[in-house]
Amino acid sequence: MRPLSHVLAAANVPRFRATVLPYSAANHGNPLDLVNLPPLMEISSGRVETKIALIDGPVATAHQHLASTNIREIPGRLGGTCASANSIACMHGTFVAGILSASRTSDAPSIAPGCTLLVRPIFAESASQNRDLPSTTPEELATAIIDCVEAGAHVINLSASVAQPTAQGERRLDDALDHCAKRGAVVVAAAGNQGTIGSSVITRHPWVIPVVACDLRGKPIHYTNLGSSMARRGITAPGDQITSLGATGPAPTFGGTSAAAPFVTGTIALLKSIFPDAAAAELKLALRRARTLGRSSLVPPLLDAWSAYQVLATARALR
Repeated sequence: MRPLSHVLAAANVPRFRATVLPYSAANHGNPLDLVNLPPLMEISSGRVETKIALIDGPVATAHQHLASTNIREIPGRLGGTCASANSIACMHGTFVAGILSASRTSDAPSIAPGCTLLVRPIFAESASQNRDLPSTTPEELATAIIDCVEAGAHVINLSASVAQPTAQGERRLDDALDHCAKRGAVVVAAAGNQGTIGSSVITRHPWVIPVVACDLRGKPIHYTNLGSSMARRGITAPGDQITSLGATGPAPTFGGTSAAAPFVTGTIALLKSIFPDAAAAELKLALRRARTLGRSSLVPPLLDAWSAYQVLATARALR
């Protein structure tokens, strides 16, 4: 089956496209164990004061496994709650939300359900069941980023990739990401699923943490984007055979860099919850110091959540 992220938008307008791919293989392990998240999750489920911004599709907020999550909608052009449970935008947003914020009795990773989830949709819902991915303009994405910062987000999850960028759109996004750096909001961005070498206006920004997807053995998935700047500043996280929430019915299993990014976002949210006085730059430094050795100049090291915690705990003990 062709990855959904390879489907082109019909309009000749710069677009952003979601990056979750269909599941197609047998399970070989636990994605949480792969990146040493369980011991961190035993310490904390997150604090309501820690705010995770989800720039994605709308979320099925009435889902039983999101009922106990503190979800806030950031007003925008689109509504934060799903109007059509079968829309790709709703399924994508709900799936990523489940990785971050589902109750820990669910089948989802449920990394930081105690944190506040700020939902800022950028993908419009469609009643059609075609393979076109939900998309938005660069200007709308830049506006959404600013909105999340102004709402007090500590970490922003951006599971989208750039298609057909323009000079004006790149400037708007650069300005929005610069604003994140000034305000101390960490930005975690999916690397994309086009199987290319290189970076985008998002993943090459020095403040952004690009996330490359790997399988459950830690090997980069063949369709994940890679690049030298991603290897220097990014992180690899599980993005294959990930089970999370569906808007309706059984829990679906997907893969892709959209599924990998929230593992990093959730780790940062837990670290911020445990060390609430930690600055954004300190959290990012802890992740870099904790990473396992990379495989090449194009592949970032694998996330190690527990080691990042130890880096922060040791730094405080030495003060």
